[in-house]
Amino acid sequence: MSKSVAYLFLLVLFGCASVPVSHRKQLNFVSESQLISSSSLAYEEFLNENHIVSPFNANSQMVNEVGNKLAVACKKFLEEHGDVNRLNGFQWEFTLVEGEEINAWCMPGGKVVVYEGILPMTQDEEGLAVVLSHEIAHAIARHGNERVSQQMMTQYGGAVLATIFENTSYQGIELNQIISDTYGAGTQLGLLKFSRMHETEADKMGLVFMEYAGYDSKNAIDFWKRMANSSQGSPSDFLSTHPSDGKRISDIEEFIPVAKSYIH
Repeated sequence: MSKSVAYLFLLVLFGCASVPVSHRKQLNFVSESQLISSSSLAYEEFLNENHIVSPFNANSQMVNEVGNKLAVACKKFLEEHGDVNRLNGFQWEFTLVEGEEINAWCMPGGKVVVYEGILPMTQDEEGLAVVLSHEIAHAIARHGNERVSQQMMTQYGGAVLATIFENTSYQGIELNQIISDTYGAGTQLGLLKFSRMHETEADKMGLVFMEYAGYDSKNAIDFWKRMANSSQGSPSDFLSTHPSDGKRISDIEEFIPVAKSYIH
């Protein structure tokens, strides 16, 4: 079976889903429930290897409150647009961890980590909402599934991929290894190297989620300007493989009226 034939076989088998807001068609080879299950194990491992900030800490409480507010907003948005099944298997959890990294991430299934190092950039609740809505958008858009699927295609080839789905090892070591390779290891766990297309998609979805949660999406402009200024000469992990600062800010400014139109 050629790679093109295998790809077409999988296309018919799994069909195409449409990403919220952008309406881009996407093909995910991995069962989202299996990906969530494996990601949850990786998340627990990460927590065991890192220092969690006390839930009684004011910043931890802010992360949890903003995160849950956005989670409710996302559900409302998806319900209104007939796509709430994207939240199947999600169990939201928002955790602040010690670390100077200017970073945050959300794994499939809603496990969210924020590093203390990004808080000087977010400055307040509105700024934090920009970051969390962006990371949540990656999970809801199933960008992680796309990345893992791409890794599987690269590692196994289209012809072998169809066989993997019939092999029980897919649910065990092989999938776990692929997820580990895709997400990285140690303190970088969960930091997906998303494509610029994914980043732009998450930016736009995040703006819509902010509006649904009662935050002003215009705050995203100031946040990304702060990030741009801080990264000059030494880009942070949060900005690696992302669109250029000017392009990102320009795209956000252009999309804000569209984001606001969803609720006005």
